[in-house]
Amino acid sequence: MVLVLVIGDLHIPYRTHDLPAKFKKLLVPGKIQQIICTGNVCDKETLEYIRTIAPDVSIVRGDYDDNPAFPLSLTIHHPPLSIGVIHGHQCVPTGDMEQLSALARQMDVDILVSGHTHTFHAQELEGRFFLNPGTATGAWSGSFSTEAIPSFALLDVQGPIVTTYVYQLIEGEVRVEKIEYRKPLEVHPMTPRPPPPQVASPTISSPPKDTVW
Repeated sequence: MVLVLVIGDLHIPYRTHDLPAKFKKLLVPGKIQQIICTGNVCDKETLEYIRTIAPDVSIVRGDYDDNPAFPLSLTIHHPPLSIGVIHGHQCVPTGDMEQLSALARQMDVDILVSGHTHTFHAQELEGRFFLNPGTATGAWSGSFSTEAIPSFALLDVQGPIVTTYVYQLIEGEVRVEKIEYRKPLEVHPMTPRPPPPQVASPTISSPPKDTVW
């Protein structure tokens, strides 16, 4: 089992000053093995903080990042799964599923992680899984007039199965929802499929009492 934090669009300090305190209480070192960041971190101090949560950090460059060391896209392998990561400003219109699906095919990945919209979204399409963790700080987006909901995602990767836990701060409380994706595997027609393994909920910290697990 590998726990992967997916986070992005923080925009610190230009659009907001910090992560929500209730998120920082959950994101403690020693629980998460890897971090995927969709970009727009914006300052060095925030990047250093992210690296205290887990040393294995993969980050792509957002439209507000000026660090040339950040790539525009990358691919992460957790056999048999491959995960592609982009910021998302490559898609026109923003968040367009046809564009994202074409990018996933071009990158030849099972899961495509993107940001930019500042809104959580998870969808399975044509055997691939598309995930946008939203904005972890709730930073406003110039593309949308509605107030952004602070959110991040935690992936529990177990072989061909990924269980996504989305954490959202709604009305001052952290709420969690679960989504499962299974990579389609080629199986001979005469070969019986093995039963799915049991996936336990990850414990990065004690959630609020009314959290949905």
